[in-house]
Amino acid sequence: MRGAVVIDRYATPEMTAIFSDAARFSRYLDVELHALDAQALVGAVPADAARECRQRAPHVDGGFVAAVLQREEVTNHDVAAFVDVLQERIGMPHGAWLHHGLTSSDVVDTAWCSMLCDACDVIDSALGELFTVASDLARKHRDTVMVGRTHGIHAEPTTFGAKVALWALQVGRDRVRLRAARDGISVCKLSGAVGTYSNVDPRVEAHVAAAMGLRAVPATQVIARDRHAEFLWACASIGTTVESIAIELRHLQRTEVDEVREGFGRGQKGSSAMPHKRNPISAETLTGLSRVLRSNLQAGLGNVALWHERDITHSSAERIVLPDSAHLAHYVVRRLTRLLSGLEVRAERMRANVDLTRGLVFSQSVLLALVEAGLARDDAYRLVQELAVRTGEGTTDFRSVVSADPRVRSAISDERIAEAFEVNRIVRFASRAVDALTDGGA
Repeated sequence: MRGAVVIDRYATPEMTAIFSDAARFSRYLDVELHALDAQALVGAVPADAARECRQRAPHVDGGFVAAVLQREEVTNHDVAAFVDVLQERIGMPHGAWLHHGLTSSDVVDTAWCSMLCDACDVIDSALGELFTVASDLARKHRDTVMVGRTHGIHAEPTTFGAKVALWALQVGRDRVRLRAARDGISVCKLSGAVGTYSNVDPRVEAHVAAAMGLRAVPATQVIARDRHAEFLWACASIGTTVESIAIELRHLQRTEVDEVREGFGRGQKGSSAMPHKRNPISAETLTGLSRVLRSNLQAGLGNVALWHERDITHSSAERIVLPDSAHLAHYVVRRLTRLLSGLEVRAERMRANVDLTRGLVFSQSVLLALVEAGLARDDAYRLVQELAVRTGEGTTDFRSVVSADPRVRSAISDERIAEAFEVNRIVRFASRAVDALTDGGA
């Protein structure tokens, strides 16, 4: 179907059910019939016409869609083609009252906003599941010690639980952003050609809004596109969160690191040429798709600035970026959820990597012990830096080098040195991130 622009590989059934041509035309039909009901209530059209149109309204299926597309080849206008086919299916004279007083954007914008609200609900549900899976993983590994890295270099010990908890908390913030975008897009307008209600009573707009669970808002011929841009921003933000997690997982899965591994199914192949390969394909796919989500946001921001009361520069772009972003945001969240659900966490390897630099990750603890003992900070820093370089160039562990240095021994006791190298002391508060997790993440 033309309404599902994203390629099948990344489409989800839930989003296809919202954005297919049949689903879109069904939403157009809802708007037309609700508007006609309201027109009858305010006395703008005969009551029997509204009643007969609703009773005779066709089921929007593949045949209906095909008829609209065929008619569009003549009209070169999709909404006009839709109205023509709808009137034909309902029949005259009652069908002539359809679209009375409305302009195309009254129908299209209201329908799109309704669809985007449903899309937000689907994505939000998926984010809730991701938050739960990430939170469970964080709690499971709240005490699993691993090395923290800054600039890609070993820094100090942390826990895998703290790392994953921070991911989950960011997912929770994405839910807040998505819900704000849903609120911004849950609007409608049925105010005519330039938004002045010249041929439609404002009560019609209010009726349609109530019937479709939307809010009527002031507009020109089109609803302001900053609302749609906010939806695309929420999707791009979700993609960026997913990418940040995916990049971390890719690094942790490198052969030299080997702290996590993506699940690997029976019969799966990591490479067509090298049987030993087990590649981070899900994390890499997620990284790539996040780029598409961010690029779609650029189109959405460009759509905000339209000529006067409207032009249609936004329309062609929106037919692509709105359903695509909804599909992709849902897809990446679902795929990351599966990745984390099947993630192999190699706790022993994590601990081995903590010890890889033979204790250098405790350099700050030694520095602070010397400062607390009375040394000037710069003097203490230079001393510890010298001992760290000596450790890196030799084969002795850092603690032994520190303990053997007379300048250190004259300043701090063996007990204080031992305390500086105690990993449990370093990570004793790391679980605060895990404790910050709440149900739902928003």
